[in-house]
Amino acid sequence: MKLTFLGTGTSFGVPQVGCHCPVCRSTDPRDKRTRVGAVIETDGGTRLLVDTPPELRMQLIAAAIDRVDAVLFTHDHADHTHGLDDIRAITVRRDGPITMYGPADSLERLSRRFAYIFDAGVRALPGTSKPEGVLRPLADGETATIGDVEVRAVALPHGPVTVFGYRVGNLGYITDAQVVPESALEIFRGVKVLVLNALFRTEHPTHLSLPEAVRAARAIGAERTYLTHLTHDNLHADLEAELPQGISPAFDGLTVRID
Repeated sequence: MKLTFLGTGTSFGVPQVGCHCPVCRSTDPRDKRTRVGAVIETDGGTRLLVDTPPELRMQLIAAAIDRVDAVLFTHDHADHTHGLDDIRAITVRRDGPITMYGPADSLERLSRRFAYIFDAGVRALPGTSKPEGVLRPLADGETATIGDVEVRAVALPHGPVTVFGYRVGNLGYITDAQVVPESALEIFRGVKVLVLNALFRTEHPTHLSLPEAVRAARAIGAERTYLTHLTHDNLHADLEAELPQGISPAFDGLTVRID
């Protein structure tokens, strides 16, 4: 299995508009962070897109991804969904709509926000095209078989909102969680690679802080943990040097092989 980080930045992205801090002015390409998204590819060729961030078109081009078999939404916040129209470049070459999985309440809101994608009664005019999707809500703990892989949804708190993390084989993917409850820790224990969001060094009402993410990573015990949803508070090189062994900051374009 292979994981590609399409984007690893917070909702502002890095650099932030109007900011002139050392990170936003950094020439290290690892400090250029688009909004969070990823692609999971199995050895059998199944490709899963995790979220559709605003920069999706450029992210897919940069990663040379021209086909995905399904979309896994963590939740419906703008920085994770507002590139959804770019799915058109994928669905225009398919025989039918692409299935999109996620929390029921998030998918219901997406069905209203992007009604033209999901309403079969909305037809593209002759000579034009539109994105086409089918929504498939998952329940907490439910496992869906997609292609040759099983995907398990795991509910986590994101302030007042519920987000989904996903366990896909030996990969655990969590973003935008404020805490990882013990019930979720149990599901993710045993993964070889873990992805965790980490926002500030101080506590935040909707996101794990860096110290909290490190503690959660140790509780899960993956061989390798990668931190995502990172702000402009840390230069990549400095954060990489600071983190404990086995925990690293991810960066846009990073590809990780998972046995």
